Amino acid sequence: MTFRLRAAHPDDLEALYEMAKLTGGGFTNLPADRNSLAAKLERAADAFANEHEGVADEQFVLVLENAETGAVRGTCQLMTQVGQRWPFYSYRLTTLTQHSEELDRTVRAELLSLVTDLEGSSEVGGLFLHPGERAGGLGLLLARSRYLFIAMHRARFADRLLAELRGVIDERGGSPFWDGVAGRFFGMGFQDADYFNAINGNQFIADLMPKHPVYVAMLDEDARAVIGVPHPSGRAAMRMLENEGFRFDGYLDIFDGGPTMVAQTDAVRGVSEAKGHKVSGIDLAQGERAIIAAGRLGTFRACYGARSLLADGSIAIDSATADLLDVKPGDTVWSVGR
Repeated sequence: MTFRLRAAHPDDLEALYEMAKLTGGGFTNLPADRNSLAAKLERAADAFANEHEGVADEQFVLVLENAETGAVRGTCQLMTQVGQRWPFYSYRLTTLTQHSEELDRTVRAELLSLVTDLEGSSEVGGLFLHPGERAGGLGLLLARSRYLFIAMHRARFADRLLAELRGVIDERGGSPFWDGVAGRFFGMGFQDADYFNAINGNQFIADLMPKHPVYVAMLDEDARAVIGVPHPSGRAAMRMLENEGFRFDGYLDIFDGGPTMVAQTDAVRGVSEAKGHKVSGIDLAQGERAIIAAGRLGTFRACYGARSLLADGSIAIDSATADLLDVKPGDTVWSVGR
């Protein structure tokens, strides 16, 4: 396989724009807007160039590249500290229990409360794989390489990690959750609100969203049915996140009601199992299949490869992987199993 993940650069703008047009909406981190994507790539360039070792409000963009053709066929993003430029809003699904002695009745009501609990967390998001490449484990390569990047630059990321999954979008491109909750207060459809949020930020949410809890029982059936439910195309992503140690803890996207998954960064499997080793050989004929990465910040690269961890603490890899990562004996690579 000739695909590798690498740091994005400004020349990737058109490729990202063409992929953004394929998302079908509801994908805030990858809007089909050239100016917004260009600004995102500029932020990423600043982050890749920054050598400091602390947590700040930064954004890294990675792209999946066919090393033979140079074509960009996927992307993912890492945000190091959300809620710094503007509040990071979520709905929190909670239960209120009330009891009446006179009626001898206990009532439990589910509530949606607008919160900023997740502010300061790091986020993995913006994962999109071109529809023509959804085979051969490339989605897993995109997803798990993010955790290798975090492990290799651990000081740049917070102790809590989140991942937002897109909620249910109907055949018209609308959101039953938006129509049943926030849409009633904004006078605009889901696609317009989602696009405005992607381009301009979400201060308008703070300005217009009701601050009091919303009783789930008062929502229409369509809205209730999609609370915490991922878009059909995101079910596999949810399973992958659960396998990494993420959990759904009642946090929802305020636009489409999709689940926000959370985890302690050091408890995520792809972070905790990632290890760095010095390369002792690059001619391994057979070995364990793994995701292997090299470089730092703007020179980060990752791909599938074969590895053999040796008793002396070094690692042997196959020649194809060495070529894709541009490494030689004596260099350090990081790896994690599939």
